[in-house]
Amino acid sequence: MSQYISSISNEALSNLCEELRKNNYINPDYYGRFDVKRGLRNADGTGVLAGLTRICSVEGYYIDDGERVPKDGRLIYRGINMSDIVEACEREDRFGFEEVVWLLLFGYLPTQTQLDKFKRVLAECRELPDEFIEDMIMKAPSPDIMNKVARSVLALYSYDPNPDDTSEENILRQCIQLIAQVPVIMTSAYQVKRRVYDKKSMFFHQNKLELGTAESILRSIRNDKKFTPEEAKLLDICMIIHAEHGGGNNSTFTTRCITSSGTDTYSAISAGIGSLKGPRHGGANIKVFKMMEEMKQNIDDITDEGKVADYLTKIMNRQAGDGSGLIYGMGHAVYTLSDPRAVILRRYADEFSKKTGREEEFKLLALIESITPELFAKHRGNKKKICANVDLYSGLIYDMLGIPQDLFTPIFMAARTAGWSAHRIEEITSNGKIVRPAYKNVTIPRAYVPMSDRVPRTEGIQKEYIPIEER
Repeated sequence: MSQYISSISNEALSNLCEELRKNNYINPDYYGRFDVKRGLRNADGTGVLAGLTRICSVEGYYIDDGERVPKDGRLIYRGINMSDIVEACEREDRFGFEEVVWLLLFGYLPTQTQLDKFKRVLAECRELPDEFIEDMIMKAPSPDIMNKVARSVLALYSYDPNPDDTSEENILRQCIQLIAQVPVIMTSAYQVKRRVYDKKSMFFHQNKLELGTAESILRSIRNDKKFTPEEAKLLDICMIIHAEHGGGNNSTFTTRCITSSGTDTYSAISAGIGSLKGPRHGGANIKVFKMMEEMKQNIDDITDEGKVADYLTKIMNRQAGDGSGLIYGMGHAVYTLSDPRAVILRRYADEFSKKTGREEEFKLLALIESITPELFAKHRGNKKKICANVDLYSGLIYDMLGIPQDLFTPIFMAARTAGWSAHRIEEITSNGKIVRPAYKNVTIPRAYVPMSDRVPRTEGIQKEYIPIEER
């Protein structure tokens, strides 16, 4: 099938963008003048209360006499501390992601019999419709796995005999299927990407019903299908801590917002995927890893605190890094003294780095964690408590597991599908009102100008359609 693109000259684009900037700029002072909660944030940085939930609580501070007081972070799944779930899995030497999925969906911990049956259901639901991989993934490959999964989730709508039914029973069926199928779509899209864009062999392995989600993912991305129990359980821990993070994070709020309109499950989950892809959200783990790689290339001793501090200062001053001035992996909207997810991952990164010969890289990330708060206070006068977030150590862990960068954010997505599903179900069953915030228009009123009286402002665009050679 032929493809076409619209060709616009660079000069025309430059002229148009100048107009865009002039006519879309909003004076930042207006937000204070009209008391607008920019980014749905209060003046003290806390989130605007937009709803109620029984699914998850994200705690990083408490309010005393109207002031935010920092405290160690806690992530609570259905009233249970997420760290306690991880600790139980470690102590009993077992997998826990499927148990967390049950907990998030149904609100309580399953019995062993319930869990065994649920694991079997998820394993059976991994099977995609006949020819789906060939028709939806192989025939339209994508260099970005997140986009490919979002498109594929939307495509599943066409294979569902009852896609628009928003009854609880039907939505639960769809959500369970997507929790099981998204990891399969993800690994399949990666294999196709390898062949088309990386010029490497792709391979597909048959689903094994006896494997859990983390085991199935590792088996699917490895040519020899082999992995160790330690590797699979480490990935399982990563999926547990990524499964849910409250209703206010961008992708979950997006999912709930879309759900409130009454749309189908596939549209809602694909919207969540699109949100999570962004580097300000789930895509930050790749940013951390690339920042670490850059520092390794430009610092002759990445374990030297002074040299690391100097380079971090350059990053903050936009003299290094990606020019954003951000030190990725540091800071969070809610957590102040600590991010419980980062605390867990730091411990695993430390242990696993010693087994894989990656101690220096772990030490670099640990230095970034310890140095950055002081640098922010010194160079920017920022007295806000800054801690490492979940992204600081997750990329290194994935890399030590042999997981390619293409899948760093998608694995986050595969886990978070459980949380999105729980919030979609809660939105459907308990809210019943479309999300509809307001925006204040600050444009000055003006009269309509007839065509003959208008003064040219930009050069016109002459569109030309140029065919692209078929792949």
